Amino acid sequence: METKGKFTYDYERPALATDCVIFGFDGGELKVLLMERETEDSQSTWSLPGGFVYMNETTEESAKRILHEKTGIKNVFVEQLYTFSEVDRDPRQRVVAVAYYALVNNKKFQIAAGLNAKNVAWFELSKMPKLIFDHSKIVKTALIRLKGKVRYQPIGFELLNEKFTLTQLQQLYEAILETTTDKRNFRKKILSMKLLKALNEKEQNVARKAAQYFSFDKQAYKEFTHSGFNFEL
Repeated sequence: METKGKFTYDYERPALATDCVIFGFDGGELKVLLMERETEDSQSTWSLPGGFVYMNETTEESAKRILHEKTGIKNVFVEQLYTFSEVDRDPRQRVVAVAYYALVNNKKFQIAAGLNAKNVAWFELSKMPKLIFDHSKIVKTALIRLKGKVRYQPIGFELLNEKFTLTQLQQLYEAILETTTDKRNFRKKILSMKLLKALNEKEQNVARKAAQYFSFDKQAYKEFTHSGFNFEL
């Protein structure tokens, strides 16, 4: 149907939204960023940062805008995760959500409750509150994707300090994979990949035997990011 030079559809269309799963790592357990919102009956509920897509933006632009508006986080590289389109996923209306995810060092970001947010906070995955709609499912889907990604692409460049020990790198992998790995096998595998550069420097002022520091070989890291590898322990 034509209306003043603009085409309009004669059938109903679902609303389009984006939701963001931002995982954080600071040396301990993997965390996820959640926002607390108030419902019409003033009951607070926790959810992923999300909202509706504007007519003049892509879903990725929408995800980045919403993340900044509601949590204060910006300049984060997000990857598209999955489209969630179950008919009854949102009881308010028919909503299709395109989810994005990222893994960041949460110590490097200042978070603040913004638009339609009563509060924002990092939660350890094992201590997440009950989430609205299908957001728990979205988090689980993102975690599965992240676990798969660490097996074919390098991680840690933006998460660890410029110099780190092999133990710290192993702790990152264990946090994502939610399991423990054999120390000897991990070190043998990671060193054989020529992804790290050994530094002529060790930890200082530690009671135990001082561990050697390493850094990422930036060129190798970049190449592996594009070509991929097989990291199975």
